[in-house]
Amino acid sequence: MTLKIKNLSKRYDNKWVIKEVSFEVTRGEILGIFGVVGVGKSTLLRAIAGNENHDEGTVFLDEIDLSEKPCKDRGFHFPNLTNDSFWQSVFNTNKPSQLADGEGQALALETALEISNDILLLDNQFCFMDRQLREKKAAQLRKIIKEKNLAVIFATNDYEEIFTICDRVAVLHDGQLIQTGTAKDVYENPNSVVVAKVTGRNNIIKARLLTANSSDTPEFITLDGEHRVHTNKIEPIAADENNQIVNLAIRPEHISISFGASFPEDNLLKAEIIEINYLGATTLVKLNANGLILKALVLRLVGLNIGDECMVGLPPDRILVFKN
Repeated sequence: MTLKIKNLSKRYDNKWVIKEVSFEVTRGEILGIFGVVGVGKSTLLRAIAGNENHDEGTVFLDEIDLSEKPCKDRGFHFPNLTNDSFWQSVFNTNKPSQLADGEGQALALETALEISNDILLLDNQFCFMDRQLREKKAAQLRKIIKEKNLAVIFATNDYEEIFTICDRVAVLHDGQLIQTGTAKDVYENPNSVVVAKVTGRNNIIKARLLTANSSDTPEFITLDGEHRVHTNKIEPIAADENNQIVNLAIRPEHISISFGASFPEDNLLKAEIIEINYLGATTLVKLNANGLILKALVLRLVGLNIGDECMVGLPPDRILVFKN
């Protein structure tokens, strides 16, 4: 069984909230719909469920067109803690006043997993849960979905949940899907600055290309700090686009900090530590390299103090290049 969404679009007045969205979900699979608040995730799920009419596109279950069928005839379960009709239909009452929001979400999820047989749509289902409850319910969700062979769409604005729960992810931006793949591949190989930013911390550095397209080690100069930085070979840029402004991206965990011997080929920059944020298992260090502000993520805070000077390395193979 396959759920196919083809060119689904929805607008309010003259604004398209979702535009020509297409994807497929098969039994036993959890597809994450990921995006920041307000990009159209909830509207997309409501349109798929039939809770809201759409303007264009089709919803297929196998080869059956469900687009004109009302919500109750589609057989999809769409639990929503803020949806009073869910509590009324399942428990024949409004949400109990003494039930905390996180507990309510957990109860709604358990009930949906129990009664679902085909398609399950989850919208920010863990947003009110504490970490322990979220981890417990995430494990339960994956276990039951595989056991019952359900097809699941899981919408969230938390990429950690995508890593934990989903088999694949589709990134939604301005109502359109802009990249689809495994959570790991999308995180490590974003196809745009937008995806690079929304999927986790990233250093986005504006720079100008200095070398010709034929170079095996393209060279850039950063606009802030005027540092010369090399990357691995990039996709060709048109001849008249040499010296154009591009965006370089490198994740904080890929930046190294050292005080002694280092590898010159790693784009070494002299920097000053200007901020240290202890995050428990990791520490986020903010650095100023002659006006170029960078963030590095380290496992242990050893010998690092605000005001210290150090060398930071930006490995060429970890730097992605995006055209403006």
